[in-house]
Amino acid sequence: MDPKLLDILVCPVSKAPLEWDKEREELICRASGLAYPVRDGIPVMLESEARSLTSEERLQEDS
Repeated sequence: MDPKLLDILVCPVSKAPLEWDKEREELICRASGLAYPVRDGIPVMLESEARSLTSEERLQEDS
């Protein structure tokens, strides 16, 4: 994920910053508890396409 893009993207639900999860190819928002998929290098920033984070994932620090 391009760091410049990550700097300007925010969660469409909470407007909080996002974290890049390289392993799962997702953008994580701990504030809203959602993970947005990145498909073919393009973030899909739709709440309907996001998955809910588990309780454990919401508590984890950025790795």
